Amino acid sequence: MAPSREQLIAHLIATGMAGPVATPRENNLAHYWRLAQRDPGFLFGLDIGPEWDVDAIFDLMVRKVGVDSRRDFRRGVDTIDPERTVAALDRYAARFDKAVRERQRVLFATGHPKTLTRLYQRLAAALVEAGGSVVEAGAGAVWEDQTHYGVQRLHIDYFQGVANLMATRGAIHTHSAVPIRLSLEALRAAGEPWPDLVVADHGWCGGAAQAGIDAIGFADCNDPALFVGEELGTVAVAVPLDDGIDAEQYDLLGEYILGRD
Repeated sequence: MAPSREQLIAHLIATGMAGPVATPRENNLAHYWRLAQRDPGFLFGLDIGPEWDVDAIFDLMVRKVGVDSRRDFRRGVDTIDPERTVAALDRYAARFDKAVRERQRVLFATGHPKTLTRLYQRLAAALVEAGGSVVEAGAGAVWEDQTHYGVQRLHIDYFQGVANLMATRGAIHTHSAVPIRLSLEALRAAGEPWPDLVVADHGWCGGAAQAGIDAIGFADCNDPALFVGEELGTVAVAVPLDDGIDAEQYDLLGEYILGRD
């Protein structure tokens, strides 16, 4: 049985996915500035217009995410409004439900392998059970790129239907849109259609959305790009929540998404 809205909100607050969150204010503000500077690592593969300066991004994050609205609040604990999380999650669930009902082709991918892979695997299994198709494209594609550990040889791999970015030490965190671009190019080269939907986050989500695919994703309060993309109508849904919680804590979100009436 799916949790109620009230149960979900209580869980979001209890786990720190929403309410006061672990992502500090100073980190949020630094990331808003870097997006305003069009830092490629914070664009998540999206093209945004010149009107998105740091003030516009800040105002959007107050409205869409519920970060503290005080401009002179520079350091400390910031917030995500759980009501906004659930409202966005309802839109997310509705789009995923359409994919299930229409037995669509869906690509699942994450830049947060340790925390979100488990949730996406559950959604992928539900899609397959309903007769839909999980798209796996670009597996084994190899390139070199800058990471937190310097330039590394990277490749794409899939784990129970969910794409991760891989380096020598295993699956790694990434903001890059390169993997989804390579995945889509692999489909094009094989003469196969692109997915009807991409369920992802970070550059996997933004890059798919920029390519014109329906893309829904989770984003933390220090990741403004997907919210700008949603405001522009490029990203279908951006759900505000802390994306670095223990993987098991997202199980209740899966129950809510799959059990929503």
